[in-house]
Formats: sequence, structure tokens, C-alpha cells
Amino acid sequence: MRGDAIIDAERLTKRYGEIVAVDSVSFEVPEGEIFGLLGPNGAGKTTTIGILSCLVTPTAGSARICGIDVTKDSLGVRSKIGVVPQEIALYPTLSARDNLVFWGRMYGVPDHALKQRIEEILETVELSDRADSRIDTFSGGMKRRVNIAAGLLHRPSVLFLDEPTVGIDPQTRRSILELVVELNDHGLTVLYTTHYLEEAEFLCNRIGIMDEGKMLAIGTKEELTATIGATGVIAVSADGMDESIVGWLRSLDAVADAALVESELTINVIAGPNLLPALVEKLTSSGAAVHSVDVTVPNLESVFLHLTGKSLRDRDGSPAEGEPVGKKT
Repeated sequence: MRGDAIIDAERLTKRYGEIVAVDSVSFEVPEGEIFGLLGPNGAGKTTTIGILSCLVTPTAGSARICGIDVTKDSLGVRSKIGVVPQEIALYPTLSARDNLVFWGRMYGVPDHALKQRIEEILETVELSDRADSRIDTFSGGMKRRVNIAAGLLHRPSVLFLDEPTVGIDPQTRRSILELVVELNDHGLTVLYTTHYLEEAEFLCNRIGIMDEGKMLAIGTKEELTATIGATGVIAVSADGMDESIVGWLRSLDAVADAALVESELTINVIAGPNLLPALVEKLTSSGAAVHSVDVTVPNLESVFLHLTGKSLRDRDGSPAEGEPVGKKT
């Protein structure tokens, strides 16, 4: 294990025939960190989690959790990790409490300790008042919280959260993010996968950006945005644009990258405001009907565009602009 890494992955690879789901991925996570894997659906995030949680056997490479090799001692690894999968892993006709009894016994929590632990964890996820209600009466967000509770019963050293906020409303999303922060504040190391830019920016100490099975970059938000060489981002909403505008923009010295997805044009620029008059003139002369132009600072969307030439936000169903996820303090 390298340094103080509690998760240590080296050149992890997983092939399914001709398909390479994970392609020589390496990263390490020190104790106490929230580390995010950010990328679109199909980027390899879930397969990476599967390897680290001993559910998927790697084709090549190695990984250790708390110093334990995931291919040589799966029971040892599983005693150290809690796993919260994308899909709800609960019995719908059982109560929340009965589901937690089942999962606690699966994790090997002794019966004499399990009752108290269930009460503690139900309070943590704010569901004590619904402990004896059937899961099929719960909202999607409540099911997600019970799903998280199940992964915490045996007091793991590391919690894997795989897209835990997919398909839930903004208020519930915010409460789950705040729960993750609270758990981390109490010392839990978290590996968090998401395709939501706002979640990665809000939660994660460091972020690994993945696409098509590859790890493209790792760093803090500030470190990642500093690598793209842009000082601003111009976002244009307009009808009647085509790829010729992207080709023109990429030919300019003031432009680092540009991408067009339907009626949305995103431009990473080296000198943002100076480009605007020429851009608007070009769009107008080409017959495009401009609805809005926004100038912002570079963010993780800008980094993904720089690394791949594609827009993550328009491929992944990220929260709509203005949808709150809270603010980490």
C-alpha cells in the first residue's frame, strides 16, 4: 500500500470480450477523504467499484483496501467496506428495521449489538419514526437513505456510494449529500461515484474524471480547472447553430476548446469577454437565433470538455441549472 492510502488501485483493468470497461485505472485515497469518480454513464465507475468491493474480478492490475488485497482476501476486504449500490437492495414488503436486521446479520454484526446499532443508524439517516413501516410505502429518497443505512451497520472503514442520488428530488438529494458530509466529518472515508458535476464540486476533496474506462485526470477542483489554460467559459443558447461554428472557434487563438450539443454551445476561452463581439456577429451572420449568452469561470464541465472534446452535462442528465445541492462548509 502506497503511503497512507486506505484505497490503493494500480492499473486496474476489466475486459468483457472485446469491451474494455476499465482501462488501466490507478488512484489512491487517503484515510478520511471523500474521493469522487466523476464521469458519464458507461465511464467505468460502477465496474471500478465492483472490483474494489470484490464483486468483479479484474482482468489485470491490483487493488488493496486497508492493506488487504481484493483478489486474495475478499472476506477481509468486505469486513472493512460498506457498499451502497445504484439499485435499491431492500426487501419491499419488510419494514426498514427488518431490512436492517437482515443486512446486519449478513455483515456479521452480533445479535446482542445489532438492535442498538440499528437504532443508532436509523437516527443518523433520520428515519427513526418510520422504522416499522414497509419499504414499499417509502419515497425514493427514503429508500435511498435506508440503503445507505444498511451499508453502515458494521461500522466500515470505507463507504462506497455508487450514484446514490439518481432519480430523486432536489431536496432529498441535498439531504443525502449533507448526510455524506456528516459521516465524513466523523472520520469515514468515502468513495463516491456520480455523473452530477454539482455533487462532485460540493462533496469531494479530490476528483477522478473518468470516460470510456480511462482515468483522465485526478485532483482537487482547483487543480483540475487550473490545468485547462482557460480564464472563462462562454455558454450560448441559440437555434440554428451547426458544427461549422465549432470549427471556427477552435481555429481562434483565444479559444481552448468548444463543443456544440443541440442548441447549447460551450466554449473554454483564454480571453473570454474579448471574444464576445466577434462570436455574436458570427452567429448572427450565419442565421442563428441567439437566446442567451453567459460568461462564467471554468468548472468541472470545462475540464471534461477540455479532456474529451465532449460535454458531460448534456450527456448525463445532470441537475438543471439552478437546481440546488447545498453548500459544503
